[in-house]
Amino acid sequence: RISPHGRDDFESSLLSLEKLDRASPDLWPEQLPGVAEFAASYKNPITSSPPKWMAELESEDIEMLKELGSLTTANLMEKVKGLQNLAYQLGLEESREMTRGKFLNILERPKKERESCNSRGVWCVL
Repeated sequence: RISPHGRDDFESSLLSLEKLDRASPDLWPEQLPGVAEFAASYKNPITSSPPKWMAELESEDIEMLKELGSLTTANLMEKVKGLQNLAYQLGLEESREMTRGKFLNILERPKKERESCNSRGVWCVL
């Protein structure tokens, strides 16, 4: 039988007063790199200076971040698809311009430079 006081004694015997020092990277490696630095920068945002990544942002960039942060998941996915389509269209346009440049021989080096490179048996990038 366990007396009412015996149960408290048993629970207190299981209690550990050991302090675990999380300063050692060998014993406690950081699960997600950069999270500890990020959390440290958020402890007191009023008195601390802005994080390094925010120092280079302009007001337009901050407004864009606020706008993207306020979007729903579906709206954000739609925005991402729009950016992917834009990147694809830019790739097609660049391909057309490169083909056009090739046909117009815009990117070709003068003949004299080509001969001097080829006579030495090396590839020359000018």
